[in-house]
Amino acid sequence: MTDWAAFAGIAVALLALLLVLARASQSYVGPTITPAERAWLAGLPDGADHLDASGAPAPTPAPTESLSGGFVLVNVALSQGLFGFVLLLGAWYTEVPLSALGLGPAPLSTGTPAVLWGLALGAALAGANALGSRVAERIGYEPGTELRELLAPDTARDWLLLFGVALPTVAVVEEFLFRATLVGAFAAGFGVSPWLLAVLSSVAFAVGHGAQGPAGVVVTGLLGFVLAAAFVLTGSLVVVILAHYLVNAVEFLRHEAPRSPAATG
Repeated sequence: MTDWAAFAGIAVALLALLLVLARASQSYVGPTITPAERAWLAGLPDGADHLDASGAPAPTPAPTESLSGGFVLVNVALSQGLFGFVLLLGAWYTEVPLSALGLGPAPLSTGTPAVLWGLALGAALAGANALGSRVAERIGYEPGTELRELLAPDTARDWLLLFGVALPTVAVVEEFLFRATLVGAFAAGFGVSPWLLAVLSSVAFAVGHGAQGPAGVVVTGLLGFVLAAAFVLTGSLVVVILAHYLVNAVEFLRHEAPRSPAATG
């Protein structure tokens, strides 16, 4: 018999820990600077942006050793993978049925239609995400880029780690927690409306991405709700994992892929 209460306790504890760690990471990646602030700084005399309130030169910060892209990517995959493993172990121990997690026998859940719908949804969301980013930039609310830049690959090996390990792990674990568990399992186990859970899980999903800045939080929250709605309508974890992966992959390709000299010059 499924122990829904125990599984819920495990999921809520993991969610709380994930949000705490996400909050802590915001101080690491640093605050975002809006285009308006960047333009204001660019208009100051040379060196003026390095002065403190007294007019004296601000002390030069001590140099810090930057982490390699490969190390960061492996660290992300391991930390996210640990969360996913604990949640999976909890689902197994409490006997949560696979169908409640979006892994039922129906073709739309785990068959070829699920793959096709996941790819189509991912492509649509990637396009909408690109459009939303441009609109946000035009009105002066550029999403934070520090975290993405921190994960940006430097070598061909790092790109393989990104697309073959880090991004798949992030997509699987986040969809397993925010959609399959917080929406699917909670709706099946406690009889709560999946649409209410979709809203609540999307809020938590947005809060967990606070490092992307206010605009990024809003965009992420909307993305989370679309993914939750897709999960409710299709009952498929495969659909939302593929869509999530494509959105992240296209985001990195758009902003971090190496440009040829002709394209950049």
